[in-house]
Amino acid sequence: MILSKIDHVALSVSNLQRSIDFYRNLLGAEVIRILECDPESLLGKVVGMPGCRARIAHCQIGDTMLELFEYVSPSGKPVDEHSLQADKGWIHLGITSDDVNTDYARLKEKGVAFLSEPVEFRPGVWIVYFRGPDKEVCELRQTPPGDSDTHNESQ
Repeated sequence: MILSKIDHVALSVSNLQRSIDFYRNLLGAEVIRILECDPESLLGKVVGMPGCRARIAHCQIGDTMLELFEYVSPSGKPVDEHSLQADKGWIHLGITSDDVNTDYARLKEKGVAFLSEPVEFRPGVWIVYFRGPDKEVCELRQTPPGDSDTHNESQ
């Protein structure tokens, strides 16, 4: 089997509308659909939580789908606001930006909490990390036009 791309990522959120507002209004995601999954739906079987209830928003960001899940029951545990990028598990959602410094200024003005100011990681590659509405970590990343080595940060 050959895998060709990451199709989507999913994020469990405490308030679906707040997260939709954040990812749509601040980051430009397009909301494709919102689903309501009741206890009789197949969702519980798929995720290993029979009888769960959830609201799901499918948000398109470029070629990737971001699924936002608000589990009504069970509600789940919050993200530890003191979590580190070194902690095990998925650690951040990376989003391409055409201009990290401009996006940083715009989002900071809107009250988004950043882990640092933008950093030029290598010539022409700018990155900055910030927290979403449920303390999830997101990254804005800018690369020079035509840069074919977009994810080799070891240099």
